[in-house]
Formats: sequence, structure tokens, C-alpha cells
Amino acid sequence: MSEDRGINNLSGYLDAYRGKRVLITGGLGFIGSNLAHRLVELGAEVLIVDSLIPDYGGNLFNVHGIEDRVRINIADVRDRTSMDYLVQGQDYLFNLAGQVSHLDSMRDPFTDLEINCRSQLSILESCRHNNPNVKVVFASTRQIYGVPDYLPVDERHLVHPTDVNGINKMAGEWYHIVYNNVYGVRATSLRLTNTYGPRMRVRDARQTFLGLWIRLIVEGKELAIYGDGRQVRDFNYVDDVVDAFLRAGADDQANGEVYNLGGDEPVSLLYLAQLMIEVAGKGSYRLVPWPENRKRIDIGDYYGDYRKIRSKLGWRPRVSLEEGLRRTLRYYEEFHHHYWQAEPLEGSQ
Repeated sequence: MSEDRGINNLSGYLDAYRGKRVLITGGLGFIGSNLAHRLVELGAEVLIVDSLIPDYGGNLFNVHGIEDRVRINIADVRDRTSMDYLVQGQDYLFNLAGQVSHLDSMRDPFTDLEINCRSQLSILESCRHNNPNVKVVFASTRQIYGVPDYLPVDERHLVHPTDVNGINKMAGEWYHIVYNNVYGVRATSLRLTNTYGPRMRVRDARQTFLGLWIRLIVEGKELAIYGDGRQVRDFNYVDDVVDAFLRAGADDQANGEVYNLGGDEPVSLLYLAQLMIEVAGKGSYRLVPWPENRKRIDIGDYYGDYRKIRSKLGWRPRVSLEEGLRRTLRYYEEFHHHYWQAEPLEGSQ
């Protein structure tokens, strides 16, 4: 099969959402809200479910401009009664509800277990009993691989997470695959790498170090880079990630499959800092020693092999790192007052 399958059929998978009912859990968060904006453009009927739990990234401003074109239900996905009702009649379910902070998962493992495991079972049980025909796409993470055995990391790489969050996200992913294989609830999992762009949490580093870096650069402040800055990462601009979700949702050959996302430009964190400063025209950086609590769960170098999703679904990243950073910084220069109020917290990468 050509690796450009789907690239030449752009209208097909996008047209799949016109007039369809789409539920997005975690839809007031970063990726969920960007997905909601795109689905509204495509003519879908969008229902957003979000608990708006403090510190988890939900922000009502994220749906600015489409407030009157989506429905919003403030609910916790762990509430089975609510989910039993909300999944009914939905054609697609993009499951982005979750706790993504690695440090928080180590400080409070039971809450992470509740949100990243129990809530996933609650959602899937609601689908099995109330809407078994819905198509589900789950947001997983490259963190489940842990410290890579080789690079780039493909889907056959062993999973050996380094923190509680990685373990629970791994379990959440496989609940989806089991429900696909055993109960016929069509489900796909995308293993995301570092995603960035407008509408991400940037007031601190709870969700990603890059969010805090963006805030500091907008404020013209100094970035702290742990170690020697040579750790390598790959990055995806959020519009590209949204496109991957749409392709996976529309194509039934993705059912029961897991796919890595990844970037074409793996870079060192030192280079990333320098590029951000260059694009913004302000800011600075310094190298600092690793805090011990962060070093213990750091995965070292990572970049993913996304050939599987390219060959099967036609996805590839299209927005360059420089262009993506330019768009992101422009967004927060304009709307920063909707995303932070207090002083930034210490960050990590």
C-alpha cells in the first residue's frame, strides 16, 4: 500500500464527519478544544464533556468563537450514570480525558489510577451497554515506552514505563484494544509525543515543560534547561495531531490498532530553546542541574517512528517546528491574559 494513502483522498475522511454527532471527553483541554474547532468547521454536531478539574488544563476560553456551535456538559467521566447518557446517539467519541502530569502521578498515584484507568473502563462500559456502534479514538502517550531501547521508537518497542502515569495510560490504552477485540466497540489508540500549539496549558509545567517555556518566552524571561540540554525530543503541532485523530476515527482499518505519532525534526532541548528565542526575538536560557525527583522519571532521548500511521492512514506532520512555534507564540502574545494569572512554577523537560 502506498505510504501516501489518504493524502490523495483528503475529502473522504473529512467528509465523514459532516452532520455526524461527535463526543469529545476532555474537550475543554488543549487537544480536545482544537479538535472541537476543526470538527465544527467540518459540519459535525459536537458535544464537549469536561470536568474542569483545576490544574488539568480545561479552559472555557478554548472554545472562544464556537461557543454557540457546540454543546458543553460539565461532568466527570468517572461518573458512570452521566456517561451512560452522554454516549447515546454519538457516532464518534474522541477520548482525551485524562491526567497527564508525570510528577502529579508520583505524588498522588491513586488519583492518577482513578482518572487514567477507572474512568476509561467507565467510558468503555457505557459505550458497550448504551452505544456499541460508536467509534472511539483514545489519546495515549509515548511515555508508556519509558527509556527507549532504540531510536526511533516504533510500535513493536517494548513498553516499560518509568512512572505511575505511564503505567496507567498503558492500561487505559489496552482497555480500549480489549473492548475492540472482545466486545466489538471499535477503538483506536494514538501514542502522542510532545504536542504544542494554541490553547495548551502554559501557566506552569504540570502538563508539559514546553507550555511553561512558551509562557516564559512571551514574558521575555529566562528558560531553565536541565543538564547539558542535549536530550533529544520530537514535537507535533496541534493541527497535525488533530488531523491524526480525524483520520483514525474515519478509517475502520484503524480499529484495534495503536499508532505512534512523531516529528520529522527531532531536536535537542538546547536547540529548541535557541529557536524559540530566535522566533520570539526575546528571552534567554541557562543550564541548571537536574532536580532529583525529575531525573528519576526522565526518559532521556526520544523520537518516534510514525511509518505505520503514514502507510496505513496517510498521516504525516505538515507544520514545521519553526512555523508551529511562530503560530503558538503569536497566539499567546494576543491571548495570554486568558491563560495565566500567577507567577510561573518551576518547569522541567
